[in-house]
Amino acid sequence: MNGQEMSRSAMLLRSATRAYECPQRYIQGPGELENIFVYAKRYGSRLLFIIDGGIFDMVAGVLKGVEDLNGCRYELTAFSGECCRENVDALADAVREHECDVLVGVGGGKALDVAKLVADQVDMPRIIVPTSASSDAPAADWAAVYTAEGVHISGVATRRSTELVLVDSAIVAKAPARLFSAGIGDALATWYEAKACFDATAPNCLGFMSTRTAMALSRECHEILMQDGLAALAAVKAGVVTPAVENVIEANILLSGLGFINGGLAGSHGFHNGFSNIHGTKRCLHGEIVAFGLVCELVLENAPSATIEETIDFLHRADLPVTLAEIGIEGTEEELEIITEHTMNRNALIHHEPVVVTKDALKAAIVAADLAGRAYLAKI
Repeated sequence: MNGQEMSRSAMLLRSATRAYECPQRYIQGPGELENIFVYAKRYGSRLLFIIDGGIFDMVAGVLKGVEDLNGCRYELTAFSGECCRENVDALADAVREHECDVLVGVGGGKALDVAKLVADQVDMPRIIVPTSASSDAPAADWAAVYTAEGVHISGVATRRSTELVLVDSAIVAKAPARLFSAGIGDALATWYEAKACFDATAPNCLGFMSTRTAMALSRECHEILMQDGLAALAAVKAGVVTPAVENVIEANILLSGLGFINGGLAGSHGFHNGFSNIHGTKRCLHGEIVAFGLVCELVLENAPSATIEETIDFLHRADLPVTLAEIGIEGTEEELEIITEHTMNRNALIHHEPVVVTKDALKAAIVAADLAGRAYLAKI
């Protein structure tokens, strides 16, 4: 049975049941990390912080400067490496050793994902504190699992919903602008992928039909990015927090996270998974690859030329790639074969598209998207 046949028999919805999930609470604003103990008291009083190693000293300094712990005590542990079962087991042991009752993950995607899985394993409330707006992982009850060597295994749904997503926008705005830009690339695909799943009667990440709520959130995510994305990126580069920055942080983290879980994933991430098999893409961030995947998705869907041109223009102005070369791919026949083979036959997401998917169609979409991107760059 080939990938397309598999998609027809296993990937489409068989009932009209709708489903939606989200974190229990979301709080965003400048300086909010200093209020962590006020919010944590709702869930417990003995906190273990799992902190991304690269920002450990900064976060530890903020916590040390908080005078009123609201009756809480806390322990800190630095995390580096992969979100793998070995690290989850080791951190679960640390939770038990310190007799903690609230888990707090702070940092980037892997630190946050490992915190989600540890909270599942020890069955305790979790607080997720992203320190950049580089992806929509913080608001999604989902984790990407790898081997200890860094080979991606799968994405898994967590057993519980995050009790609190806490976003300190002042910290997020001080992260490298490239991370903010990558988050825009990841979030921009949200609406188009949700619409593809809806049009194809394909399941969302919960395995059910999308709700109208999910579609509305995904559409709002797109509108915020198109209205405020470039101004927000300029502000982040200048090191300031503006209303546009706050809006785009919400779009990148909350709206995109709720949109992809409840609206579904399709071509943009499907192409991303294929592109990621080429070694040259290893220098790119997730959202950067998704950004070019979005151009490929639009071509595959035969979107209006104006939509494709507008998207390419926005992506370029947001410091995101619009050609194969910009994501480290030469576009040789060998590379295209590897990409399309994986995208077609080892990847369910591409089969959520509302069009006939074949390897030839995928290859044509990639080549045409690259040509469109190169034509744009040649004109500016």
